[in-house]
Amino acid sequence: MKQHHDFHVDSTRYLDDHGNALGDLPPQAEDTERTLAAYRNMVLTRTFDAKTIALQRTGKCGTYPSVLGHEVIGTAIGQSLAKTDVFVPYYRDQAVHILRGATLLELLLYWGGDERGSAWKNCPEDLPIAVPIATQCCHAVGVASAFRIRGEDRAVVCCVGDGGTSKGDFLESINLAGAWHLPVVFVVINNQWAISTPRAIQTGAETIAQKAISAGLPGHIVDGNDYFAAVEALDTALDRARAGKGGAVIEAVTYRLGDHTTADDATRYRSAEELKKAWEKDGVKRLQNYLHNTGFWSPNKEKALQAECKQTVEKAVEVYLATDPEPPTAMLDFLFESLPAALVGQRERIAAKFRGGASGGGQ
Repeated sequence: MKQHHDFHVDSTRYLDDHGNALGDLPPQAEDTERTLAAYRNMVLTRTFDAKTIALQRTGKCGTYPSVLGHEVIGTAIGQSLAKTDVFVPYYRDQAVHILRGATLLELLLYWGGDERGSAWKNCPEDLPIAVPIATQCCHAVGVASAFRIRGEDRAVVCCVGDGGTSKGDFLESINLAGAWHLPVVFVVINNQWAISTPRAIQTGAETIAQKAISAGLPGHIVDGNDYFAAVEALDTALDRARAGKGGAVIEAVTYRLGDHTTADDATRYRSAEELKKAWEKDGVKRLQNYLHNTGFWSPNKEKALQAECKQTVEKAVEVYLATDPEPPTAMLDFLFESLPAALVGQRERIAAKFRGGASGGGQ
């Protein structure tokens, strides 16, 4: 006897590359204030991104990963998460952090090498930025397990890149999420490049979302540059997770418009023509066009928003550059509940050498 099993992965898109509706829009499109707030966050994120890259280039910030191209999916995540939910990021989630309440100063401190930037004051249960690839997926299922054990109607969103889905951490985590019926939504931000490795050779699977099927989770693909497709998918998945119906995997297809980090040069492995075509699909411009076309935006409003975002970022940078660094002893002060005897002498020698503190700003 033979039995045939059918599986499928849905894909959603509502706006074309120029911001025109391809058909009926989801209910989320009726909330104009939410849409306008989304666009404002995208512009603020992009303004912050450009400034932080400039800081790195002038030696005032550490290695930094540009969020260029991720603003739409990040904003959708940030808007869909409830205050009581927990966000488990990777390293290109600036748009989410801002909506979660992380300050621009905290983000600047973190990328400037100051761990005080990891202590989110307004979202203290969100996990710190994870630079190691896919390790945060394991942490996400741990948090989701706690919610399930406690019987809390809370959910977790975990972000990972397309390259991270090749790691055992991701595959083991989605398997556990499916087996234990956990309230965790994995958002795979497929930006086509895992540093210099293209999506075409990252996996033999036709889609990344279909990996969810092996774990018993629903998999869904969205145009990651389409705000309405992204926010609908996140709203639906998180409502489902909070209701005790389990997790999901969402593949957001976008493109990394900048270098992998400021330590990278993407011109070595991708063509100018490819990048040009990707810019034509820019999600921030797409939503701006939609708002213009529907009468909710204007050149004057755009000019005012750009000026406001620039001022907001510049103020945060001023505070960042004026922030004194922590003393060198801080590298040992928060590793252990009680400092091991072997390190006591080291700490004393460091304190003696640098007694009186160090001068300088936010680095």
